[in-house]
Amino acid sequence: MLIGEVARKSGVSARMLRHYESLGLVRPTGRTGAGYREYSGDDCRRVFQIESLRSLGLSLREVGRALDDPAFVPSDLVEDLVRRTRARIAAETELLTRLRRIGTAEPEGWEDVLQTVALLQALGSRSAGKRQSAALASAEEVPVPAEALVEAVLNETDPNVAGALRWALARSDAGGLALLAEGLGSPAAEVRERAIRSITEFPGDAATALLRDALAHPDLEVRRYAALELGTRGEADAVPTLVDMVAEGANDVDAAAALSTLAGRPEPADRIATGLVDRLTHGAATPPVRRRLAQALADVPGATTSRALAELSHDEDRAVALTAAYLLGRRDAE
Repeated sequence: MLIGEVARKSGVSARMLRHYESLGLVRPTGRTGAGYREYSGDDCRRVFQIESLRSLGLSLREVGRALDDPAFVPSDLVEDLVRRTRARIAAETELLTRLRRIGTAEPEGWEDVLQTVALLQALGSRSAGKRQSAALASAEEVPVPAEALVEAVLNETDPNVAGALRWALARSDAGGLALLAEGLGSPAAEVRERAIRSITEFPGDAATALLRDALAHPDLEVRRYAALELGTRGEADAVPTLVDMVAEGANDVDAAAALSTLAGRPEPADRIATGLVDRLTHGAATPPVRRRLAQALADVPGATTSRALAELSHDEDRAVALTAAYLLGRRDAE
């Protein structure tokens, strides 16, 4: 079979077949009387084998070694190809993500493109200072897509940088909220915490609705962050979780402050008083628990609270009794 016919059947150009020959990958078995290359059936199979291995991403040198070295281990090369392919896909995916984010920013000129690229690179810097500066700049100078800010804040470990990112994200478009809601479903507890803390920075009804949903989240820390923020927003749905936090000593000072804010309205005040008193009558209420509950009752109006403090003023634990008596006296003086 002459070279032209091999080229037609294999799809490999005559020029490439000559290149293969120069590298020693495939040599025609013979020559015609006129001196033309003549390929045998085995030669053609060799060409197809070369093309098959090249389709896997092997270099021509690796192809030659694979076909000619009896000691060659295919699995080792395949494993290396998998690693290289994954790295290439990761790099291409990163590039695609960056291009998409630049497009989302709707740049008006190349100067805008360059500024956005610089900020995106700074957000991924190893320097905490550079990341923080990029976060601040993204809110004040060059808009960065919410997707990039969310990715950054969910992966940020430096508290100062995280604070700057949350601040910037809350000032970006509302699309960040939906992405943060997805972060609440992360298998990593630290990512879920970063997501809920970021959501608390957003004003408005959409964020409040997400926080209400978070009160039923399986992660206790997520529920607590949501309850603290909802309390400051005047949302009575947070009362049960806040009461639990006071009783359990989990950020109890802030929880009590949130309950105090909610107690400014009659309906939440009744729920708060009832919830705190119920925990007082719980058999497992130790002296420290009773003292925290008494302190939380201080700013809750109503007869239920007064009766509870009166009973606590005779508590067997002296510290609890003194605390309750002081708070009761202060209420009577007001």
